[in-house]
Amino acid sequence: MTAGNNGADTPENDDPFGYLYRSEGGEGAASGPSGDGPAGRQPGVPRTSYNQVRAVGQRQYGQQAPQQVTYGQQNAHYAAPETLPGGDRARAGGPGNAGPEPRRGRNGLLIGAVAVVAVVCIGIGVAMLTNGKDGQDTAGKQGPAAGDTVKPTDKPAGKPGPGRLPKEEAGSLRLDGGATTAKDVPGARSSNGTYVGGMNTPGAAATWTVDVDAPGKYKLWVGYGVPGKDANLTLNVNGTADSRPINMENFAGAPEGAWDKGWTKTWSYVQLNKGTNTVKLSCENGNKCDVNLDKVWLARS
Repeated sequence: MTAGNNGADTPENDDPFGYLYRSEGGEGAASGPSGDGPAGRQPGVPRTSYNQVRAVGQRQYGQQAPQQVTYGQQNAHYAAPETLPGGDRARAGGPGNAGPEPRRGRNGLLIGAVAVVAVVCIGIGVAMLTNGKDGQDTAGKQGPAAGDTVKPTDKPAGKPGPGRLPKEEAGSLRLDGGATTAKDVPGARSSNGTYVGGMNTPGAAATWTVDVDAPGKYKLWVGYGVPGKDANLTLNVNGTADSRPINMENFAGAPEGAWDKGWTKTWSYVQLNKGTNTVKLSCENGNKCDVNLDKVWLARS
């Protein structure tokens, strides 16, 4: 045994990684023909078994083609630490390991951004609805704005409705020539049952003074009662007598002598002036004047 040897092979023949595959008894304990390591390796003979140190890229295993590594593809022989037993605890428990925390931070930022967008959208929707309603209210109150197109209406503006025409109870008329008020015959259509009687005397008359807003032809309605037979009176408007008497037939069909069954009505055209007019019903020669009067009124022709 010389210095620098100490009973071992020369340094160039010694395998620096031999301790990885030697058995517990050391190299000499391995079974072999000479009892000196595997296959009885003799001192001074270079090792030919086991793995020898080679330059990177020179070692080949069973002449297999070199594997190509493509980034982005998962290696079938690689298992992520978190898939191994206790892997999650190992990652989370290590100092400086911020794996889960940054993920939660990114999720929080994403949720915050979505919330901001939702609030902005809701605000825009509310503003649009409010502006639309205000615009409708303003248009309804102020009418069309300048430059707006206004469609003309298909229907012409209606004329104002006519005012109420005069109506009078016969008992309030001016009575002349023996005409008088009475209540003996029931059925008169006045408010208190009063009517004008005594018209069967020549010269008896009832005159109505009436005002109208416009000149023109009107219908003069007269309520009357006859004792089951026809009658007629002379009609005088503003001092001019009509050539035809006003007809007062027994339209109610009352039996003769039944004054209470003979109440009915009739009408005749009259030409009136704007303002005050006088309308007179009188018993003249040639008239059949057996009639009672209870009401007079005007209607448009």
